[in-house]
Amino acid sequence: MQSLIDNARAFPARTGDLSRFSSGQQPMALFITCSDSRIVPEMITQTEPGELFVLRNAGNLVPPDVSAHSGEAATIEYAVQVLKVQDVIVCGHSHCGAISGLLRPQLVEGLPAVERWLAHAGQACREIADQNLASNDGDDLLTSAIKANVVVQLNHLRSYSAVAEAEERGALRLHGCFYRFETGEVSAFSDAQRQFVSIAEYLVGEVASAS
Repeated sequence: MQSLIDNARAFPARTGDLSRFSSGQQPMALFITCSDSRIVPEMITQTEPGELFVLRNAGNLVPPDVSAHSGEAATIEYAVQVLKVQDVIVCGHSHCGAISGLLRPQLVEGLPAVERWLAHAGQACREIADQNLASNDGDDLLTSAIKANVVVQLNHLRSYSAVAEAEERGALRLHGCFYRFETGEVSAFSDAQRQFVSIAEYLVGEVASAS
């Protein structure tokens, strides 16, 4: 704790003038990712303060709109309707403990809140069982489940009327990503191929589909 206090004391002197943030915010994207301490959205995307609106929770989950009354629902609604973000990114990551708990329930025994929360990711296991999501060569079961979970959460996002309407108007784009923190590699989900592809390949596909 002492190191955190020391860093907080030194922070103002290191950052310079931050007064520009007092007039409001205009983030370009809503970035939904896991609470895992090894994941730093601004580092992954090389963005500055004010450029990302970040939502974090265990497993980067999006409760479907029927759940309502959640912090996730409020954050998504505000990002889309008030901040008018142009993109929403759901980013899963390698070695995710939340999805490990989904695959191996014994890991979350005695954690009732965690067990209930992971119900929002349950379809990920069914996606793998039904082979509706093509798995990249070399992916183990956990990695396949983590990627499937990203796709499930994208579908949950579309259950929000604000998201569905904005996407229909062409005012909002949804993206699914997978971050392998041990290498720094980021891949993205291609709707056309039904699998995760390199960022370079994904961008080419996005440009082609938009033209």
